[in-house]
Amino acid sequence: MRILVTGATGTLGGALVPALLKAGHEVRALSRTKRDDRGNVEWVWGDLISGNGVREAVDGVEAIAHLATSGRRGRGAVDVPGTRTLMILAHAAGVPHVLFTSMVGADRAAYGHLWHKLEAELLVQESGLGWTILRATPFHQWLHRRLRDYASLPVLPVDRSLPWQPVHTGEVATRAAALLSAGPAHREIEYGGPQVLNTEELVRTWLRASGLRRACLPVRYPGRLYAAQRAGDLTTDAAPKGEITWHDYLMPPPPVLSDDFASEHTASPTSPATQPEQDPDLHVYGGDEGYERPTRS
Repeated sequence: MRILVTGATGTLGGALVPALLKAGHEVRALSRTKRDDRGNVEWVWGDLISGNGVREAVDGVEAIAHLATSGRRGRGAVDVPGTRTLMILAHAAGVPHVLFTSMVGADRAAYGHLWHKLEAELLVQESGLGWTILRATPFHQWLHRRLRDYASLPVLPVDRSLPWQPVHTGEVATRAAALLSAGPAHREIEYGGPQVLNTEELVRTWLRASGLRRACLPVRYPGRLYAAQRAGDLTTDAAPKGEITWHDYLMPPPPVLSDDFASEHTASPTSPATQPEQDPDLHVYGGDEGYERPTRS
């Protein structure tokens, strides 16, 4: 099956592309930067916001994995207008299946960036195409980068009342690849990590793994989104769950030989697929999800 992946250079995209190739699919990756084809991946140029190049990108594909997002600071520029453009052009091209990656809690706490995710979900559901919504909890990799931003502070602000359920992108990618292979589910599917931790547990494990000593200052974050998180709206009991814990992501056990390409190449935090911060393009739209800086042609 030929599958178009938007956000292929992002955190999840970097894990999904090898998972799809391992499953025997042909991968076409959408990028705002012109790239040469490599590693059995066909790279095509396109801009989800303007729509330029997207018609050509969707032509001839049998499924779309729509991962691209503006992120928490991008004000929905890709999530809503970009998804609308993609759905219109995909419908015109007769694409049978669109898998859209969203976030756990988008339907229960539609505030801020989660509101944009919910709006994009509705656009996918009302597109007239076969669809699947995969809602994931926050990625290990995203939390790791967020905590690293605070590493220079002598004291870390910690809201002990906030639960987190981090999940590894490699496992989300494996789940997404299986859903794409299975065809349209016409439902929302939640996928979370194996543990629910409070912020202090999360931070202290990270400090230990990073070899840092910092005091933790108790705080209570205000706002409706944090209130929803405090109430457990951003965690899930859905099964199956991921298996890689926050501790094992930060301090992985000795590697075990495996014939699972996706696991081998995405499970370690030192894998290039889990280090998108090395690419400066990925920070422009608030994004850890692969929507890149425009470039001059």
